[in-house]
Amino acid sequence: MAMRKSGFTLIELLVVISVLGVLVAVLLPNLIGIRARARDSARKNDLRQLKAAIRMYYNDFQTYPADDDNGNIIACGTDGSLNCPNDDNSMAIGDVVYMKDMIDVTEFEYAQLDSGEDFLLATPLENASDSDIQASVDRCGVVSPLPSTYYVCAD
Repeated sequence: MAMRKSGFTLIELLVVISVLGVLVAVLLPNLIGIRARARDSARKNDLRQLKAAIRMYYNDFQTYPADDDNGNIIACGTDGSLNCPNDDNSMAIGDVVYMKDMIDVTEFEYAQLDSGEDFLLATPLENASDSDIQASVDRCGVVSPLPSTYYVCAD
């Protein structure tokens, strides 16, 4: 009586390795894209929070904050003449804090429009195919939008 060996043949192993290789090739780009979309989502959320702070500023002063030539908000410090965020990383004038733990100013650009009656915030997104990009361009009426840039305005 002959003994039968159990195990996998070389062909079976090659088939399994090939299937695993195809799965990795298909799934890996999607996993990398998830991180970029998460960072984009965080940037958009940060701009929405900043919009709320800027609108509170407007309620107090009946104008949106001024900007400088570098796209920074000028509305901080004891008299509101300093760039935001100020020394304690907030958007605050005197004792009035409009936003604590303000986002990094390198992640957005700000522009005061219509003599203080409107504003525009812009941030670049990693996912150029994000459908919110075109919706933000349309909502804010941006004439010459930058590629892959998400906008927030006073509405």
